[in-house]
Amino acid sequence: MTSRINQSLDDFMGRFAAFVKDHAEAGAIEYDADWPSPCYATDVPPETGKLIPWKPELREQASEFKDLSEALELTLHPDVAQFYSRYWSDNIVAQHPSGKLQILQAWNEEDFERLQQNIVGHILMKRRLRQPETIFIALTDEDDFVLSVDNQTGAVMLEQVGLQPKEQISPDLATFLDEIEPSTTD
Repeated sequence: MTSRINQSLDDFMGRFAAFVKDHAEAGAIEYDADWPSPCYATDVPPETGKLIPWKPELREQASEFKDLSEALELTLHPDVAQFYSRYWSDNIVAQHPSGKLQILQAWNEEDFERLQQNIVGHILMKRRLRQPETIFIALTDEDDFVLSVDNQTGAVMLEQVGLQPKEQISPDLATFLDEIEPSTTD
């Protein structure tokens, strides 16, 4: 049985695949032999630096974020855990009624480890500032603003780095994913 968050993420990735058919640049990336990923959509490794197609790839096994949870003595909101461990993917530019954003994802295992380290740093900062614990999921086109999930409620929030969340964008991550559409960077 597919969870609501997985279904919403699958639907968004389907919209992204359809979008790439008309906007090939959204599905192209510079090949980097030192940064492997199952997302490269070619069986023959091209030259480093050459633009090649890529696509999100469903992961064979979801991560449990066990090390992160133990290190922080925190249970990560299940929506966030599913969001970050369902696909291997580059970040994806999207449009929400509240503005343009970039959905964050992990490109490969090394990127996933880096993501977890950044989440740990973010949560430790929130604790030090005595603010509600949030987990970032997207960048906005406003400097120092991110979209995050409130770890207690699951609501998607707009927050300026280092400050309390500013406003609720969506009641939950699945609703947020249903509200966004793939977009171009300009």
